Amino acid sequence: MRKVVLTMAGLAALVTTSVAVAHGIEGAKTAKAVAATFSASAGTTTSRSCTTTDGKTITVTDGKYTGTATGDADLAGAITLRVRSVVNTTDKVGTVSGAFRIDVTGRDTHGAFSSVYDNGAIAGLATARAHDPGSRIVGNLSATFDPASGFAAGSKIGGGTNGGSAVELGRGSCKPAQTHPEHSAARGVATLTPTTVTVAGLQCNLPADKAADINAKFKTGDRVEIRCAFANNANTLTRIEKRR
Repeated sequence: MRKVVLTMAGLAALVTTSVAVAHGIEGAKTAKAVAATFSASAGTTTSRSCTTTDGKTITVTDGKYTGTATGDADLAGAITLRVRSVVNTTDKVGTVSGAFRIDVTGRDTHGAFSSVYDNGAIAGLATARAHDPGSRIVGNLSATFDPASGFAAGSKIGGGTNGGSAVELGRGSCKPAQTHPEHSAARGVATLTPTTVTVAGLQCNLPADKAADINAKFKTGDRVEIRCAFANNANTLTRIEKRR
């Protein structure tokens, strides 16, 4: 039953959109096709992740992306996009939406878009106000998109954009991903191997350039205190001292 309801709601949304576009055309003095291609690289981005109740990882990224758009006059110039992506990185689906500005001679074009993300590709709808205050642009948008790097060359507004997918956003909790402490320490009896040291359950890798020297000065059974730093998904020893 839920799928039927969602389908009917989608149809209602399509009908509403069609009416709005039709009224817009009826009230306009002109209508013409416009298009642009663009690319934009990541400037500043921040990301956070959580895990859903069904074990999926959701990553939310807010970012600023800058580049260049080429095409019709109202869509040609330096482009800046401020974007939020919400991606299920387990199944590689999600949503990408935001606002954009294209530096156009006279008056910039300002717009917004909402799209569906599917395996690195996005497709959706963009609307914008052109340099003429009475002009409005409505068009499909598609791109190859990576939250960490940006919009790849060949991204499009109009001009034969690629078709996209649909996603269902449901309720549920999403717990923040567990973070590993950057530094850790332990005191007790040491267990040494040629490449690691373990004290009170804390195991740390020995730095490659100091492993031989550490094994020469310390042995399994010594009482020691160790300090380790977490980097590249592993604990690495930064300090070891004998204790009584």
